Amino acid sequence: MLSGAPIASGGEIRSGTSFDQMLAQTYGRSTKVPSLVLACEKSNPSVHKNYSMLYSSHISWSSPTTPTPLELYPALAFDRLFKDEASPADKSVLDAVLADAQDLRRGISSNDQRKLDEYLDSVREVEKRIENAGKRGELQGWRPTLDKPNIARPADGIPQDIAEHMRIMCDLLVLGFQTDTTRITTLKLNNDHSALRFPNLPSIQQPGHGIDYMIHHLLSHSDGEDYLKVNQLFMEQLAYLARKLDSIQEGERTLLDNTMLMHCSSMMAGAKHDNDQLPVIVLGGAGGRLKTGRALDYKDKPERQLCRLFMSMMDKMDVRPKTFGDAKLMLEEV
Repeated sequence: MLSGAPIASGGEIRSGTSFDQMLAQTYGRSTKVPSLVLACEKSNPSVHKNYSMLYSSHISWSSPTTPTPLELYPALAFDRLFKDEASPADKSVLDAVLADAQDLRRGISSNDQRKLDEYLDSVREVEKRIENAGKRGELQGWRPTLDKPNIARPADGIPQDIAEHMRIMCDLLVLGFQTDTTRITTLKLNNDHSALRFPNLPSIQQPGHGIDYMIHHLLSHSDGEDYLKVNQLFMEQLAYLARKLDSIQEGERTLLDNTMLMHCSSMMAGAKHDNDQLPVIVLGGAGGRLKTGRALDYKDKPERQLCRLFMSMMDKMDVRPKTFGDAKLMLEEV
């Protein structure tokens, strides 16, 4: 979905590096967490109709053969963002050798002492430049608004209410951006071949019951009123996420103005399992680089390639591969 690469059959695992991970290779050096990959349903390692189900469980791929591990547990995602697990290897290079340097200093000439001080000063200067570069941010006018989390660590385990699970993951996504702990996040609300059930949603087709009489994948084949209700639940998460980002002020802009938020689905119509056309919504302003308030229709146009959109989005973040997936050009309108 996010790589535009053909997938291997026969149970083999081979896709392509997804564009979120290409961005993480650039921006990950500036933040504690290079990318946050969240999910609300467990990964499925089985094989279905000659294809690995890992393709349906993962949209983020670190390499053509490596799906990026999913974080399913809200508490563990919170820990990854904010728990301090510093080890000696994480400390300043200079701090790690300072004691040894002081011992060395006592046994060398004054001329060598000056050379040693010059060396240590140059290391410190480089470390400060790296540290400051990570704090500045690449988008003009951008500033993190929090130094530490403003919500409590989620409870251990997986919430039994799927809507609550989705909402907590949205909150963690916002918190990661708000504190500049990460700048790249993917959130997969369900697997493509989903086994989720929705007892929290009252059924229209079976009054008096929740929508838990059938797993999500089988429900998708019907395109009935209950399936529509489930899709509305997913869209509510997007609206919640956008509203929350838009409520946070960052200088003259909001966090939504400084974010690019893409929502997509791998199917246009459930009953037909039609993926000839895919609905895509892009929200946010990318720090003033993205023009919003438009509906762009590429049906029957030669430039109708999803990877061209991805190239345009990467361009907004100053990452410009010559090709990506099956695309060689950006979408000029985007």
